[in-house]
Amino acid sequence: MSNPVRHQLHLRVNVAESLPEPRRTGLHYLPRWLGGVSCYITFGLGGLFSSLTILPLLRFWPGTAEARIIRVQKAVHIMFKGFVAMLTWAGVIKVSCHNAPTLHAARGIIVIANHPSLVDVVVLISLMPNAGCIVKQGLWRNPFLRGVLSCAGYIPNRGAELMLEDCREVLARGTNLIIFPEGTRTVTGQTINNFARGAANIALRVEADILPVVLRTNVRGLTKEQPWYEIPRQTIGMAVEIGATVSYQKYQAVLGEQAKMARQLTRDLEHYYKQQLENNYELKQ
Repeated sequence: MSNPVRHQLHLRVNVAESLPEPRRTGLHYLPRWLGGVSCYITFGLGGLFSSLTILPLLRFWPGTAEARIIRVQKAVHIMFKGFVAMLTWAGVIKVSCHNAPTLHAARGIIVIANHPSLVDVVVLISLMPNAGCIVKQGLWRNPFLRGVLSCAGYIPNRGAELMLEDCREVLARGTNLIIFPEGTRTVTGQTINNFARGAANIALRVEADILPVVLRTNVRGLTKEQPWYEIPRQTIGMAVEIGATVSYQKYQAVLGEQAKMARQLTRDLEHYYKQQLENNYELKQ
């Protein structure tokens, strides 16, 4: 039975359900813009510095391969947590998370989420100390980043079979895999983009459960159509809401029907997100 007091507390702190602040214009917008841009610049320079110093040191510090991965992931988690704190200080975003311990304690699970803004992956990793992602192949050719990406448990987006093997290995050692089924940020005017079957295919092929996370916002900002330096004129209230785990076993199929079940799982997940985002709130423009 749910705790009504806890439910009422959740309603009070769900920032996505709060009224947005008035839009800042003119000179009132200047401090917000300067603060937001400064956060991005600081984060970029900090990321470059850590990629050349702290992260390689953690990577080569004595210990098992698993211990090195844990160290690097924890460091990235702390850095992203700091970036979210900076964005909050600057008034760009304000994040609330219901049942955050579920994300913090998750191990070896596929975490999917809708993708309303530029900072979604940063917010999710700031809540999970052991998270990995599928990264564009081009970044793996960067000599400064390749070793760090590998040690952090991130996966190159290469051929399907090789990527599946990487996913199986990463999930087996307890790293959570973040995937955005939309593939890119949600197009303005849409509830969500159509889901690709990648997450479902990976879940069924490597036999991993899926944890759906709904990112609910009360204003639009940092969207696909906007450049990174177009800082929102209203603070984006983002609520991170964790759903019930979806078991891959429910969608297991006999030989030859895996593609059919992947399509069904994708449809079910897309329907779930549309229900959550269309029925539970009205996005402010």
